[in-house]
Amino acid sequence: MSYKIGLVGKPSVGKSTFFNAATMNDVPEGAYPFTTIDPSMGEAYVRVDCAAPEFDHTCTPNHGYCTEGVRFVPTKLVDVAGLVPGAHEGKGLGNQFLTDLNEADVLVHVVDFTGENDLEGEPTEDHDPREDIDFLEDELDMWYLDILEKGIERYRSGYHGEDKAIEDDLAEQMSAFKINADEIKQVVLALDLELDPDTWDDEDREALAREIRIRTKPMLIAANKMDTPEAQKNWEPITEDPEYEHLTFVPVSAHAEKALKNGNEQGVLDYRPGDEEFTVTADLPEEKAAGLEQIREFVTDFGGTGVQQALETALFEELGAIAVFPGARKPQEDGTFLQDCFVLPDGSTAEDFAYFLHTDIGEGFLHAHDVRTERQIGADTELDHRDVVEITTTN
Repeated sequence: MSYKIGLVGKPSVGKSTFFNAATMNDVPEGAYPFTTIDPSMGEAYVRVDCAAPEFDHTCTPNHGYCTEGVRFVPTKLVDVAGLVPGAHEGKGLGNQFLTDLNEADVLVHVVDFTGENDLEGEPTEDHDPREDIDFLEDELDMWYLDILEKGIERYRSGYHGEDKAIEDDLAEQMSAFKINADEIKQVVLALDLELDPDTWDDEDREALAREIRIRTKPMLIAANKMDTPEAQKNWEPITEDPEYEHLTFVPVSAHAEKALKNGNEQGVLDYRPGDEEFTVTADLPEEKAAGLEQIREFVTDFGGTGVQQALETALFEELGAIAVFPGARKPQEDGTFLQDCFVLPDGSTAEDFAYFLHTDIGEGFLHAHDVRTERQIGADTELDHRDVVEITTTN
């Protein structure tokens, strides 16, 4: 569980419902601002096709679980405290929000696509969800810009000597965003700017802050309440708006996911998270049966409730992570097999994986084996999603 997915968005859009649906925690839900004051941390899961069936064995997970050949791998999910316009200036829960948000590796911005809540989270009519998307991006951009400006002042002060490059000072100032000097240099040059802040105008600095934010805080939009006609009416105009070409949208009904998981726990239906179908297994009151049929229509039309899809898109597509199984071709003597599945950064090598497992394993690394092909692979071999890798180490 090395990655952390952050749920962000204005109050009253269904963030807590999404969080509860993903983690089955009991976080307070309500249609009023700041239902969530402190960030809530929970364990959610992302789906990975299990490798065990390829070896004609059954896996025995240490963490998460596996059902019908689908491995549910744990990941951290954080419901960050509610946001209002002006957070970067300290309004609402501003500084607390930004501090908590910075601990997340990738963001899921939950947006109420019905347009029934204004920017403050208060009930209204005909609110444009675009405003929600824009204001969060603007708040984050202004936050990044403020830190960027401090880096520029640091450079101009000559505190670290006249020979120090601008990208070095900016990297030190923005180190909390996990960006280094070479990456900042690439961003500056990609925007056709000179490596001299004295040549940057206000628009240049804003563009630089925005691009650094996009690269260091990948984000997707969870278009919530898409099981309603009001939200569906807004889907096409917003998702096809060229202003949002840089964003990925996932249609979501957090309410539907929560209802299906509750029904599964209560034994009245069979449902595997993320599936686009479920089976009712008990006689239900007419009203509940009718509600489930409405949910069935939604998950059939949209390929699921969207909660699992949003988490997996955030982790595997926006962040570019991969899942890797440490293992062997045969079960251990005690019958255990493919006990673990870990999520790693894209581009991770066999040696990186060894160090991820344990420092001692990495320091004693000799070589690794691709278990599927039975080929020996070297330290610098980049791993692929769903690889099964066995490490040989002196430790």
